[in-house]
Amino acid sequence: MKKSVKILSVILALVIVLGCFAACGGSEEPKDEKKVLTMATNAEFPPYEFYEGETVVGIDAEVAALIAEKLGMELKIEDVAFDSIIPGVQAGKYDMGMAGMTVTEDRLKDVNFSDSYATGVQVVIVKEGGSIASLDDIAGKKIGVQTSTTGDIYASDEFGEENVIKYENGALAVEALKNGKVDCVIIDNEPAKSYVAANEGLVILETEYAIEDYAICFAKENTELQEQVNTALKELIADGSVQRVVDKYISAE
Repeated sequence: MKKSVKILSVILALVIVLGCFAACGGSEEPKDEKKVLTMATNAEFPPYEFYEGETVVGIDAEVAALIAEKLGMELKIEDVAFDSIIPGVQAGKYDMGMAGMTVTEDRLKDVNFSDSYATGVQVVIVKEGGSIASLDDIAGKKIGVQTSTTGDIYASDEFGEENVIKYENGALAVEALKNGKVDCVIIDNEPAKSYVAANEGLVILETEYAIEDYAICFAKENTELQEQVNTALKELIADGSVQRVVDKYISAE
């Protein structure tokens, strides 16, 4: 009888030890996983964001990856409609928005912005030899824009909502110009150059329509991440990393 009790005690002790190892994962501590930095963008805006195969690449994608590395985080890019970026950031669905986005007074009511990391220029695409030869000729014409962009905002304010036709992306606006549905397209200079190069008979007006600064947006309450990104951004600008990324995609003229 005593022998049986002894054997049972040994078995119970083994069960307890094995159970502890199973619950605690053995003697090794679990490795820390990197926190994810989720960036919302609209990957139809070359050279800032566009697809190579199934991967989003471009200036914003590379700068964001450098920022994430500085912060010890893993970057995750979500490709969404441009006009859903700010609402998604506000709702906490994304940590930040980075999509060649300009700081405007209206946007500052909804989100905070980082320091600027690049300068954008708004230009006008027209048909070569068409009715628009200068900025003075735009009034009263039909203007194609990408919805919720600064091109949309500026054109609507200056020329009236009734003259502005909004499209989901720049490519659709340019296609409308080719088909005669609009008389011009107001859009950022870099994607404009890509569209003109790919479509014979289209040109960019010589005079720039507007000059603006690009920045990264954050939810109003997420000031900690905003400060961390600004610190990383300052270092990346100071050591030339941001300029090297820009130069990789935009050749000096």
